[in-house]
Amino acid sequence: MSQSIKIKNALISVYYKDGLEPLVRLLAAQGVQLFSTGGTEQFIKDLNLPVTAVEDLTGYPSILGGRVKTLHPKVFGGILNRRNLTEDKAQIAEYEIPEIDLVIVDLYPFEETVKAGGSDADIIEKIDIGGISLIRAAAKNFNDVVILASKDDYSTLQQQLEAQNGETTLEQRKAYAKTAFHTSSHYDTAIFNYFNTEAPLTVFKQSIKEAKTLRYGENPHQQGVFYGNMDEMFTKLNGKELSYNNLVDVDAAVALIDEFEEPTFAILKHTNACGVASRDHIFEAWTDALACDPVSAFGGVLIANRAIDLATATEINKLFFEVLIAPAYQPEAIEVFKTKKNRVILQRNDVELPKKQFKTLLNGVIEQDKDLIIEGPAQMTSVTEKTATAEELKDLFFANKIVKHTKSNTIVFAKNNTLIASGVGQTSRVDALKQAIVKAEAFGFSLKGAVMASDAFFPFPDCVEIAAEAGISAVLQPGGSIKDADSVNMANAKKIAMVTTGVRHFKH
Repeated sequence: MSQSIKIKNALISVYYKDGLEPLVRLLAAQGVQLFSTGGTEQFIKDLNLPVTAVEDLTGYPSILGGRVKTLHPKVFGGILNRRNLTEDKAQIAEYEIPEIDLVIVDLYPFEETVKAGGSDADIIEKIDIGGISLIRAAAKNFNDVVILASKDDYSTLQQQLEAQNGETTLEQRKAYAKTAFHTSSHYDTAIFNYFNTEAPLTVFKQSIKEAKTLRYGENPHQQGVFYGNMDEMFTKLNGKELSYNNLVDVDAAVALIDEFEEPTFAILKHTNACGVASRDHIFEAWTDALACDPVSAFGGVLIANRAIDLATATEINKLFFEVLIAPAYQPEAIEVFKTKKNRVILQRNDVELPKKQFKTLLNGVIEQDKDLIIEGPAQMTSVTEKTATAEELKDLFFANKIVKHTKSNTIVFAKNNTLIASGVGQTSRVDALKQAIVKAEAFGFSLKGAVMASDAFFPFPDCVEIAAEAGISAVLQPGGSIKDADSVNMANAKKIAMVTTGVRHFKH
């Protein structure tokens, strides 16, 4: 088996040329014969370096509008021949095929074209054929060939060739092959998923290029990895690395805050909101969100949908918290937060989020559409003798946004665009209601004139009765129970309003 191999011939054909020049110049300086095609060939010529066109090697021009350039035995024979086999050596000598020791190739920007909204014709033309074949061939023959399928590896190979007099080791070539197969696998998955859009979807394929090892998983004895580009999502302005639990809470916080257009602050603990308020100014939103449950806010994840100014930062700084997320910060505000080095301060970037979600389950994976529906006053149907006032409808809308993002079974109380209390993750809806009442009383909130939202229907009238006796004036629920009439009758008896939305928001 080959170990160290000196590069004598290299095939270079890339879509993106940035970062390529230093490596090409080194290869030429080390006496490597360069083969290339099209734009890459011209790029090398413009550097005043010798280069041989692939057409001159194969005896065939680029045809079919560039669809066929490198698909030829003189190219693939040079890549795939096994240097330690006498039969292979005899054949490449017979057909005058040069041994190609290095392949540098990238792929047409298929994913980028899809994201940019390209036409079907443009997208299809960005399905690479020659490039993907070169990558697989060179990676397969890593015993003898170096494959660079990512521009991120240019400088690494350059350093290796400089330090090793133009040679590479088997270990290095195998590492490049692993990266190359990752590139080709990801590319093919993206193409498949472009075609795999018609329901029912019978095949599950996902590929994410980036990965970051976490300190640990949900608990210290569990390993954890985040797959994705966190730097694309957030700019970290201060603090330690996000933990697994931080990431879960941050995901919940982002989903919740995106429901609100007006200036809003939310505080979350274990993915559930323990404080939410919408106001004209973010300072007031913070103050009122914290007042909801200042005990649970300790060590929580905070998120705002407006810039954080110095005055707001000064108040926030009085609380111990894990993570703060906002779209922008005044420079003076950042300095306030930097006084505590471990506290994570994230500036959210404008990134389109997936519209589907999946997780492992039993011996497989389940996938679903994200819950992207929210019902406002226009989707609320009055079902009681008393109708909700405009102000109650506004509060019901506010409460509905929160209940959608709270662990089932859940009940949410709201008043004046403020979360008053919630009961979360209970095994019965009446328990969730009782928990919410206890929390509201514990922090001195009167429920007189407040509204209540439920993530699912009421199977019995007891919740409506208890809520009305606590002071609730209007109730929102999806409806759909065979005993809906019992809850409606109870609301009428208690002279409170009830609306139904027809949409359930379970969250497990």
